[in-house]
Amino acid sequence: MTSELNEAVVAAQAGDEDAFRFLYRTLQPGLLRYLTALVGADAEDVASETWLQISRDLPTFTGGEFRAWTVTIARNRAMDHLRRQRRRPSLPVPVQALADLAGDADTAERAGETLGTEAALALIATLPPREAEAVLLRAVIGLDAESAGRVLGRRAGAVRTAAHRGLRRLATLLQRQDPTPEAAPSATPPRPRPGRPTPGAPYVEQADG
Repeated sequence: MTSELNEAVVAAQAGDEDAFRFLYRTLQPGLLRYLTALVGADAEDVASETWLQISRDLPTFTGGEFRAWTVTIARNRAMDHLRRQRRRPSLPVPVQALADLAGDADTAERAGETLGTEAALALIATLPPREAEAVLLRAVIGLDAESAGRVLGRRAGAVRTAAHRGLRRLATLLQRQDPTPEAAPSATPPRPRPGRPTPGAPYVEQADG
């Protein structure tokens, strides 16, 4: 995907509209999820501002991780929007069932598909901000730690640590949400009480004497 993305960037810089549409279709879903975690219901508007700037500044892109470049633009637009609104990031999406989220190692790559759901985004929004953004950039956008660090202005090691902690918190939250399974019925049938016939067995009258 990286080589295909790079080819599309070069073609789009040369004015190929189909290549630019390919970039949009490829990156928009992840950008929208990321922005939803930052600005909630205003994500579509901020995404539109982001793509306007991307189209305007694309000729000046000189190489590197294109996804990181687009996410940096999206994040800057989101921060500008929040400053205008004077409110903190929020995500008003109801938390739904979310399963199979590993959290006992740096598992951002394996958790990527699971973390693409609205339920997961809502759960991520409950994390501390540093951890939430690290998880979003690594698992939702798909950036490596170095690229995510450049977006956030932090070291790659700090991003790895934050993503690891965030995933472990999510795993803990999911364990708390899981209902306790009901006790399975015993495989051993109950023993009959003395002096009473066993259900389903023929009654045999005892002989006198």
